[in-house]
Amino acid sequence: MTTRTSLKLTDERQRKLDKASAIVAADEYDDPPMSVVIDAALTHLLESEQNIQNARDEYDPETIQAIANTSVLGLRYRTSVESRYR
Repeated sequence: MTTRTSLKLTDERQRKLDKASAIVAADEYDDPPMSVVIDAALTHLLESEQNIQNARDEYDPETIQAIANTSVLGLRYRTSVESRYR
């Protein structure tokens, strides 16, 4: 990952941030800073990957794959969890 000093907010990225902000907000009047929203999204991604790894001992691969696959995290049967984002 490269470190950049600016973040270009495309319309689609802004929509995603707005939706994520509504999830993170304490109530309808809360407007959390972008850094809090990004931190929450990153934490969720990391915890989701760990939850998938932990579930492998308890559930069959098809169940995990059916529940855990998203446009970001993908499961390749029992071999690995991979990022689909790029």
